Amino acid sequence: MMLLPSRFRFRLDGRRPLTRLSIALLLLFGCALAAAAVRTNGFDLTGSLVPAAEIHPGGPVRDGIPSIDRPRFVGPTAADFLRGGDEVLGLQVGNEARAYPIRILNWHEIVNDEIGGQQVAVTFCPLCGTGVAFVAEDRRGRPLTFGVSGLLYNSDVLLYDRQSESLWSQIMKQAISGPRRGERLRARPLTHTTWHAWRRAHPETLVLSTETGFRRDYSQLPYAGYETEHGLYFPVSARSNRYHPKERVLGLRVDTEYKAYPFAELSRTTGEVRDRIGGEEILVRYDRAANSASAFSADGRHQLPAMTAFWFAWYAFHPETGVFVAPR
Repeated sequence: MMLLPSRFRFRLDGRRPLTRLSIALLLLFGCALAAAAVRTNGFDLTGSLVPAAEIHPGGPVRDGIPSIDRPRFVGPTAADFLRGGDEVLGLQVGNEARAYPIRILNWHEIVNDEIGGQQVAVTFCPLCGTGVAFVAEDRRGRPLTFGVSGLLYNSDVLLYDRQSESLWSQIMKQAISGPRRGERLRARPLTHTTWHAWRRAHPETLVLSTETGFRRDYSQLPYAGYETEHGLYFPVSARSNRYHPKERVLGLRVDTEYKAYPFAELSRTTGEVRDRIGGEEILVRYDRAANSASAFSADGRHQLPAMTAFWFAWYAFHPETGVFVAPR
């Protein structure tokens, strides 16, 4: 907390009465602190790993976009609110598979869940098109639950953990402020695909129910038209006109190297791309019908924790990224 300069400090014990000027200064100081708290939704950005001036309020207050903390699931035959082409985030842990419909995540952005005996946070940022599933524990293995801060960095949702109120960047997978500043979360492989494709690959999957405990019209899109517009709602630190800002890419990090696989390029391939990143051979598979891509180990047996993102978002965080270009 800031202190007033010494000449503006006044005793409140009655032995030195406040002047009108001092009262005005105190009111202005209080208003400035209140305005700063409102702008940051009450989060302390001291020592932030990213420029505090580039953290923007997204509109809703803290938890104004409510996370789903007690998710309910239904079997695939009971998920009659989904059409085959509807997008889902698919997660498999052990023998358990679950689908998290984007039409629900658009309204909530975080699902605090447990699958295969593991605490996870399934997150989605509608503005960046990014879905990421995290193992919900800190570096000491203590469980974490997450909420939506209402703040954005590079247009991407900033999560906060309710245990320490640290802010976490979804795309960076890292706490940027608060007691856990600098800690990283471990991502699990997540598949951004269609309901038809996920159900075909995982016929026993469970599906996040629309019975979330909140009154939302999940048949409506809160960001209708956004995916095709060139414009962004919030500023970002780096821009590239190489592709449409909302072109989907599969973003992958191996060691310290980053690479993007634009769907526009993958659509010119046979559907399989073998590549080398960070000294490792990887395999990228593209499903043309589902407009979906995933990355795997070279033998195709182990899915890697890549993320689907809009081009502008991937580039804003990784301007040094490599880019796959299909042979012409």
